[in-house]
Amino acid sequence: MAVGLAFSGPASATPTSSTTTPESSGDDLQTVAPAITCAELATLDIAGTTGVPVSISSATPTTATPGGWSACDVKGNIAPQEQFEAFLPLTTWRQVYLQTGCGGFCGNVSISAPQSDGCVPLTSGAFAMASDNEGHYGTNAFDATFGADPQLRADYGYLSEHKLADLMKKLLQIFYGQAPRYAFYDGCSQGGHEGLLEAQQYPHDFDGIVAGAPASIHQPLNVWYQSWNALANQGPDGQPILTLDKLAPLHAAVVTACGDANGLVMDPSSCDFDPRSIQCPAGSPDTSSCLTAAQVKTVRKLYAGPRDEHGDLMYPGWEVKGSELNWAAWIVPTAPGAPTSSTIDWNIALNTIRYLAYKDIDPTRGLQDVPFTEAGFRQIMSQTSDIFDATNPDLTAFRDAGGKLILWHGWADPAISPIGTVAYYQAVQDQMGGPATTAQFARLFMLPGVGHCRGGQGPDSFDALSAVVDWVEHGKAPDSFVTTKSSASTSTVESLPVYPYPLVATYNGTGDPNVATSYHPALPNKTFDAHIDWLGSFSTQPPQHR
Repeated sequence: MAVGLAFSGPASATPTSSTTTPESSGDDLQTVAPAITCAELATLDIAGTTGVPVSISSATPTTATPGGWSACDVKGNIAPQEQFEAFLPLTTWRQVYLQTGCGGFCGNVSISAPQSDGCVPLTSGAFAMASDNEGHYGTNAFDATFGADPQLRADYGYLSEHKLADLMKKLLQIFYGQAPRYAFYDGCSQGGHEGLLEAQQYPHDFDGIVAGAPASIHQPLNVWYQSWNALANQGPDGQPILTLDKLAPLHAAVVTACGDANGLVMDPSSCDFDPRSIQCPAGSPDTSSCLTAAQVKTVRKLYAGPRDEHGDLMYPGWEVKGSELNWAAWIVPTAPGAPTSSTIDWNIALNTIRYLAYKDIDPTRGLQDVPFTEAGFRQIMSQTSDIFDATNPDLTAFRDAGGKLILWHGWADPAISPIGTVAYYQAVQDQMGGPATTAQFARLFMLPGVGHCRGGQGPDSFDALSAVVDWVEHGKAPDSFVTTKSSASTSTVESLPVYPYPLVATYNGTGDPNVATSYHPALPNKTFDAHIDWLGSFSTQPPQHR
């Protein structure tokens, strides 16, 4: 594998083993028919199948699958509250298993594979698929009341995906008469967190993992990053300082300062934009085309990231320049007159400080109780980080087991700073022997202009799932993807190539800047040092779960 070209060769070097158009992975594995019927599976007593009590509540035929293929739709429970659902193909299974992740604090079951656009094994029914509620029931995606129960904390934090993987491999053995040949994981946000945790703590569960925008630096993210963003935009009356109408002119100014030919900020790490450049002149009225002094202060806080009393970062990331339009709903209320307490960041932080930050819960805590101090950071991290964080950069066991990892993140993600993912990948490279050695089993792809898991201003759709399957089954590492617009995207850019970090898609100087063929891979003009100085660390010490 000519990884040297991609990571240490000339800036104009072109990767040599592109999987922009992956093979139809799984086609070389034989189709296996079920050994029992769906109706028979529904009546089985599987209570002793694993080391944890399990049960099946129903098993019925369905075609409500990603490709309309026929499957046995299995629903059940893993003690105490881990509800799961699985699609077991009735005529098309090719000996591969796919587990998919959740978002937010989960609490519901939805089988959905992110960034699998055009994945033939998915749409043809090659995979047996499953997902779960990550160990608890939730009233909404940001309900963390499950944190009142230590077992439910543990299931959400580090047990649920391993328990489901263990069960499903045994269930497939029962249903088909054989276990899967390969197992894969695909998730974004909290699902990305789950994927990284599996690679770190259960390296033999999955052969290939796709982890998008991972919420893996969980406690610093949800305690300090989210609350910092929410409080930075809160006025004395509880109303937002930076309002929805100011996001467009702010973003336009950033694009003018740092944007490329396609109108996207392709390399945000090198952007030096100062929001004071569009501050309303002294004595002039506040208009929609400029920022007030208070709004400039808020934007600077968002760009700076959460800080303690000494000015030190409490999370290895910040709102990235070029993400401004995507602050709507997360940091800036979208409904007229709505308070900042209506935003997503506020609600994530509130649930975390009440139910997940400390050993004890306190439903009366509010964002005013978030400790922006070094002592507060140490206290919370010592109590709960080992339960919820997945930050170990030592992936030796996963690599040695033959595991392959595709990390990806949108550069304009307002919810989880992409800087944190780059910093984690840097720590992995440091631990695993450098960029070229790491690239043999783990690669990071950064998507310009893309928001949280989907959406934003850049092309946000690609097929990472087929790529990781090809990597595992055929040894073909992905050297590029062509991203395209999803139906929900507001992008004017039709397609764009993305390359393994730190390579940046660079305009050729001619051709349509809105299509992928007008770009080539190159190193960025300014090297970004991802060794972020913050209060925490990417420790190689295994967690001591409480």
